[in-house]
Amino acid sequence: MLILADTNVLLRSLYPDHPHYSAAENSLTTLRLLGDALCVAPQNLIEFWAVATRSRDDNGLGMTASRAASELANLRRFFLLLPSGPAVVEMWQELVTSLAISGKQTHDAHLVALMHVHSVSNILTFNTGHFKRFPGITALDPARV
Repeated sequence: MLILADTNVLLRSLYPDHPHYSAAENSLTTLRLLGDALCVAPQNLIEFWAVATRSRDDNGLGMTASRAASELANLRRFFLLLPSGPAVVEMWQELVTSLAISGKQTHDAHLVALMHVHSVSNILTFNTGHFKRFPGITALDPARV
């Protein structure tokens, strides 16, 4: 099974002091051992960089650009990168208009659009509630994997 890893899982798997670190790390390991393929969207990598390089005082990880680049290279090695493109934008626009999505959920809709285009129905995320409104999407809580 192909599973999209949400940015919050990627970040928490690199932050041992975070309360969700173990759940993030264990879920990624378990899914790989079960033979599932883990993937990410370009959006996940961009969000990862933004949080990784933001100061800890600003709710980031406080990494230098060099360290973030190294972690980003690791992510690219361990996760399949699903490409975006015009079909994803079309699907995203259909989702946000048909479901009247606004605000921060717009970003979730973009991930869902990419998932639909690439026939991915599962997302590993700590924000399972954010994905309930999207038909055909199953949100997997890392703590329950």
